[in-house]
Amino acid sequence: MKKRISSVPFKGTPEQEAKLRAVIDEKKNVEGSLMQVMQEAQEIYGYLPLEVQKIIAEGMGVSVEQVYGIATFYAQFALSPKGEHQISVCLGTACYVKGSQDIIDRLTEVLGIEAGECTADGKFSLEACRCIGACGLAPVMTVGEDVYGRLTKADVDTILAKYR
Repeated sequence: MKKRISSVPFKGTPEQEAKLRAVIDEKKNVEGSLMQVMQEAQEIYGYLPLEVQKIIAEGMGVSVEQVYGIATFYAQFALSPKGEHQISVCLGTACYVKGSQDIIDRLTEVLGIEAGECTADGKFSLEACRCIGACGLAPVMTVGEDVYGRLTKADVDTILAKYR
């Protein structure tokens, strides 16, 4: 699945930037530390927007393209912020066969975002995953820690209403 760059405006704080610059200063002369800096940046910001990638590239003496390449290659990095309510829909075999694509399609329609994105208000983010481990409840989605199973696309609106 292709990672999408966030359409949500970047809202970094001076405190976050100071933390990131301190991490960079500590590690910029340590060979092979770029990925570790990126991991720590994601811990600070919650994701790696282009603005943060530029700070990392400048501080580490590498190109933005190199930072972006790593961020898009490794699944651990996110280019979009996570919403207040993180929705994950299982697309594993059992869930997919029982209609999880319909669930994703309905969420995309209602929220106006694709998998890997966050709503402009920061309320919801949507992810597709491979297996939640609740195959007996297929199709399954989670909202934060809440698990919803045996879903149909008709259930989506009612579930979302609980979190609005």
